[in-house]
Amino acid sequence: MTTVHDILAFLDGKAPMAGKMDFDNVGLLVGRGEKPVRRVLVSLDITGPVIREAAAWGAELIVSHHPLFFELKAVSDGSMEGELALSLAESGIAAICMHTNLDAAQGGVNDALMAALGGMVTGLLEPDTRIGRVGQLPEEVPFAAFLEKVKASLNGNGLRYHDAGRPVRHLAVCGGSGGGDIGLAAAAGCDTYVTADIKYHQFLEAVHKGINLIDADHFCTENVVVPVVCGWLRKAFPETEVRVSQVHGQTAQFL
Repeated sequence: MTTVHDILAFLDGKAPMAGKMDFDNVGLLVGRGEKPVRRVLVSLDITGPVIREAAAWGAELIVSHHPLFFELKAVSDGSMEGELALSLAESGIAAICMHTNLDAAQGGVNDALMAALGGMVTGLLEPDTRIGRVGQLPEEVPFAAFLEKVKASLNGNGLRYHDAGRPVRHLAVCGGSGGGDIGLAAAAGCDTYVTADIKYHQFLEAVHKGINLIDADHFCTENVVVPVVCGWLRKAFPETEVRVSQVHGQTAQFL
């Protein structure tokens, strides 16, 4: 019988936890390593609705991208993180979180994001951390058409963007909060950068550097990896049922 530890070891092989950033908290964050696992729910985040979904389905494990907590000091209902951890423990559900190590991993968040946008990876945006990718489309497309491609491919309900007046061929991507790397994208010769959580001054930087900038939402730019992880687990553990959460989705709404 497959155990939590077996799945943790497998995921460590696909996205080594040693590759996480210093601030991060990854691995088995709740649960017992020797617990048998028959069903696994995969989600970008572990939220109350996701835990209830897992419990109703009979899952023994949730695998998520975002950590359940970073510096939890008490497992109680006094904080959101504590209440979620308590709910998992009370439901007998383990939690494995693979965050910046999955961002950096081959085939992980950023490779999945580039593939979803129809691009081919040609290099790393941040060589030191391996987070972010540089790539190119098979052919040049107008920026307006690329915006529609991004929205449709990522199942987003809206985009924030700066149009620098350039068609799209050479692009950079960084799933999640990548606004600090606009300069790297421009220096790499990219005409377009797709990421999320862009601040006002970062849009001004894009204007100054003459690069198209697309804020495609944190959830949408990272959720592309959830079906990838699901596929990895199904192939490695064919006797285990694995499915993507049906209750977790984009939180930001646009008028």
